[in-house]
Amino acid sequence: MITIMRSTTIIGLRFKGKVAIGCDGQVTTGETVMKHTARKIRKIYNDRILAGFAGSTADALTLFERFESKLEEFRGNLARSAIELAKDWRQDKVLRRLEAMLAVLDGEHSYVLSGAGDVIEPDDGIVAIGSGGPYALAACRGLVKYSDLTAREIVEESIRITASICIYTNAEIHIEELE
Repeated sequence: MITIMRSTTIIGLRFKGKVAIGCDGQVTTGETVMKHTARKIRKIYNDRILAGFAGSTADALTLFERFESKLEEFRGNLARSAIELAKDWRQDKVLRRLEAMLAVLDGEHSYVLSGAGDVIEPDDGIVAIGSGGPYALAACRGLVKYSDLTAREIVEESIRITASICIYTNAEIHIEELE
């Protein structure tokens, strides 16, 4: 039996001219917490794009590497890179089996790249993936609407709220922002 490592929370948003993404640090195998301080987000393409990954670890890293190569190929054009990756995904038998998702943002766009090869651009610029994603999304939307917090503070508080609800999310928070 193959055990899949999963369970994370990734939340990102573009808000008031700022871009931030955050993640919790928990990695779970089945019902066991294997790691508390995993870093599942990073800045890429000359620190111009933020990305976070969720899903099976090996699959997520494979998808992440493929996306980075598309960014290089298309000189940092986030929209084009996401679409071209989705095209490859749908045509490649190995890629189609990846159990992973990416959340990617820059100053103009926010996308979720799904395991089915979908490219989803949320209407509100908020991306959320992972098992805690729906909780973080709800918290983020409420904080955007009813608070005066910064993008970074909203991301942090959304993960804290999620960690208090979702057993697969912890409060070991990592955040990246675009300057």
